[in-house]
Amino acid sequence: MFREVLKSKLHRAMITGSDVDYEGSIEIPTDLMEAADLWAGEKVLVASITTGNRLETYVLAGKPGTGHIMINGGAAHLIKAGERVAIMAFALSETPVVSKNLLLDEKNNVVRKSQ
Repeated sequence: MFREVLKSKLHRAMITGSDVDYEGSIEIPTDLMEAADLWAGEKVLVASITTGNRLETYVLAGKPGTGHIMINGGAAHLIKAGERVAIMAFALSETPVVSKNLLLDEKNNVVRKSQ
């Protein structure tokens, strides 16, 4: 039996900007994507720690080393710049998965990794 399990999590990420007119997605720097094992186009659940709003979108690769995490499209109506979020990706597996969890600071630097 396949189970849906947490694969990757960027915890307490800071949303640094938004663009309601963009087609959609969440832009994450490629260095954070690599550390969390996220792919461009991968579906993620974004949960605001600030407001409790939750939404699904897909990852867009951003410039590495910037710390800029942007929320775009209609999602920018639910989650705004300055909010802390958890960005989670899931996988289907028949065996337990050890997820890659990254705790981020207010500038989206990795404070702690667990896997």
